[in-house]
Amino acid sequence: MKTLLVPVAMHDALPSVFETTRLAATRFGSLIEGVSLRPALAEYVPVDMVGGMTWLRDEEADRAEAEEAGGRFVAFMDGAGIPRHARDGLCIPDRVPDAGPRYRWRQDVPTGDAFLGQYARLFSATVVGRPGTTDNAPRMTTFETALFESGRPILLAPPTAPPSLGDAVVIAWNGSTETARAVAFAMPFLRRAERVLVLSVEGGMVPGPTAQDLAQALACEGVDASHRALPAGRRVPGETFLVEAKAFGCDLLIKGAYTQSRLRQMIFGGVTSHVLAHADMPVLMAH
Repeated sequence: MKTLLVPVAMHDALPSVFETTRLAATRFGSLIEGVSLRPALAEYVPVDMVGGMTWLRDEEADRAEAEEAGGRFVAFMDGAGIPRHARDGLCIPDRVPDAGPRYRWRQDVPTGDAFLGQYARLFSATVVGRPGTTDNAPRMTTFETALFESGRPILLAPPTAPPSLGDAVVIAWNGSTETARAVAFAMPFLRRAERVLVLSVEGGMVPGPTAQDLAQALACEGVDASHRALPAGRRVPGETFLVEAKAFGCDLLIKGAYTQSRLRQMIFGGVTSHVLAHADMPVLMAH
């Protein structure tokens, strides 16, 4: 987790995104790169319902939003005492392994989510806010673009900034390819965690290894993980995962995203949809 990308958009969860990033970067000595995330000009076409007139997003307003995003990012990093990265490029080949975090702001990035999906392929993880339904909440399209297009994991910041990250880790295990991929991406966290729990819920599994199987496999990687397989109950599996994670003191949930299709989850619900709507701890997800 040596490089973290932070797409900065103006939403209410931005302080939590910054703090979640700081916690991860402090743990791994990461380079944090911030970019301004704005809707593409051609995508932002409001309609005057009276006159039927359309107008494009003003370029000057777009430039001002990018400057505000950069200002807020830099102000947080400076206030947190994180030094600015002084070299061009992402890496410093001669860095000592125990060097602390540092940051950089990338100027003049293209608008639109397409850039994010492509650029995020260069980073260990992308940190975004948990999507919401209000105008001031992080956008679902940002999360899904980074999730599906980057090929890298997403570190999902909760609406309120977490006090810690990665000390008590719960793996929401369902036996799937998606969750196996999330676990592989999460190994830097798992190796440094104080406690790890592999949790499965009856009714939430697909054909695949059990929670005990995964715990035993993690032991071969040097990760001491306990495991629990819960019977089906009154709660849906997504709710059970969150309730049990909170009882465990979880400050990082590991989960595969969309084992079921997005369309099916939109219609019938699913664990991913429930976590995206209700998780109050950081979540590391992969597809």
